[in-house]
Amino acid sequence: MKKLKITLFLSLLVITGINAQDTAETEKFVPSGEPSVKIFTNVHSTFVDGDNTSAFEVQRAYFGYSYSFSENFSTKLTLDVGDPNDGGKLQMTAYLKNAALEYHKGNLKVNFGLIGLYGFKTQEKQWGYRYIYKSFQDQHKFGSSADLGASMVYKFSDLISADAMILNGEGYKNLQSDDTYKGAVGVTITPMKSLQLRAYYDYMSTDVAQQTIALFGGYKADNIKIGAEYNMQKNHALVEDQDFMGISLYTAVEVGKKLNFFGRFDNLTSTNAEDVNGESWNIAKDGQAYIFGLEYTPVKGIKISPNFQGWNPSEDGADFESSAYLNIEISF
Repeated sequence: MKKLKITLFLSLLVITGINAQDTAETEKFVPSGEPSVKIFTNVHSTFVDGDNTSAFEVQRAYFGYSYSFSENFSTKLTLDVGDPNDGGKLQMTAYLKNAALEYHKGNLKVNFGLIGLYGFKTQEKQWGYRYIYKSFQDQHKFGSSADLGASMVYKFSDLISADAMILNGEGYKNLQSDDTYKGAVGVTITPMKSLQLRAYYDYMSTDVAQQTIALFGGYKADNIKIGAEYNMQKNHALVEDQDFMGISLYTAVEVGKKLNFFGRFDNLTSTNAEDVNGESWNIAKDGQAYIFGLEYTPVKGIKISPNFQGWNPSEDGADFESSAYLNIEISF
């Protein structure tokens, strides 16, 4: 009888332990979500050939919400409010930038819906000053930062990962449905913790094929980071012989716990598809950008940057543009 009681007691402990373990495994993940807000604003003065203009601006505001259903499934919604740049009367327009479902397990990540793209995400992260100036591909319309479609990323090892996307091809501001798609692949190599190399290619075709190639190398140490990229696009906007290319070089140095110095140089060149004056199709937008300044972070969520932005147009007779900026990013 005593043995029976001991056996029953031990059995009860085992069952209780199993139930406790199952409960712990069940309770270790709790579905949850969180909102996010990011605002880019500035005041600046621009000098061109002796003339001066100045303005206060709210460049952009992002309103987002992320929700995790389980350890593997999550969703993200982002509203992008910015200048539509369409020549209309509206100064600010709201766009749905992200509305996607993500599956993430182990080394695999899959996204579906209105998704963020990988075309220049690595470069943008290395540059790190999106609120001041867009990364090269974004600035010069090589592609969009978000689009309708599906993406997959797989990390084979600490050394190498690969990503692939199939997209609508029009970008998140133009969500029309048609039978033209963009395919993209990228490979990222990390030979050491401080060094990252990446190659990217995308293809989209109707009667003419648009192709993009991007190469990137980035180095990060404790108090310095350096990035270099080369970008080329053939038959931009699906127009034959509308080719352009360029480089972007940038660096940032930490000069204090809350203070960074940064600098950047861009050079955009277009070729072929000469217009009636014998000039390149994109000559009015070709040129070199010079950017340098300081970034101060007084508290988490606020970045303040006094900086200089210069633009040297390639077009004959065009004057150098000098701008003094005070940029601010607010995020929470």
